[in-house]
Amino acid sequence: MFFPASLECSDRYREGLPCKISANPSIWRATRLLNHGPVTLITSAHGGRTNVMAASWAMPLDFVPPKVVVVIDAKTLTRQLAEASGVFGLQLPTRGFARHTLAVGSNAGVEIDKLAALQLETFAAQKIDVPMLEGCVAWFECKVIPDDSQRHDLILAEVVACYADSRVYSNNRWHFGDDHDMRTCHYVAGGTFFETGDTFEVEAAPVDSGKSGFTS
Repeated sequence: MFFPASLECSDRYREGLPCKISANPSIWRATRLLNHGPVTLITSAHGGRTNVMAASWAMPLDFVPPKVVVVIDAKTLTRQLAEASGVFGLQLPTRGFARHTLAVGSNAGVEIDKLAALQLETFAAQKIDVPMLEGCVAWFECKVIPDDSQRHDLILAEVVACYADSRVYSNNRWHFGDDHDMRTCHYVAGGTFFETGDTFEVEAAPVDSGKSGFTS
């Protein structure tokens, strides 16, 4: 299970800030945080420079140890900083943070300091030297996996720490409530987003094993 991050968690919760939950005891479940495919924000830092970019193409890659893959154009500042430092932060913003997410994705880090220009609040990561963003509901601390054969704009990374806001994620499950501003979102184009909707559960349809020659 996920365990509260001691008194810091309750203190932040009383102040209306995200209540982070350490996933270290069961970090192999980290991919569940990303399974529903929301837009992400990637933070990076190296040599005194920091940056944040929006990325819709991010997905789980492996279970143990947990790995993710993100698409980051080779020409971006984020790519340069992540490759130079070997680490980056991956976080899931909410509908309430959508205007900032759009602004992050609409401006280039080589032209402005986006963290400063957008007055984004950050906090220190647990295991990497990269700022993590307030205003999100899940955070991944990632270590880049070198790949000399890389021919595409992919970065593979191992998740070395992750945590989530207990108001919408606990017991390894998302549970979005009536506060739509706390829901993750999915970016389409031109400032249009979808918010993550309600969950539902079903039982698997019956299978006639005698009529199928296929296996998983």
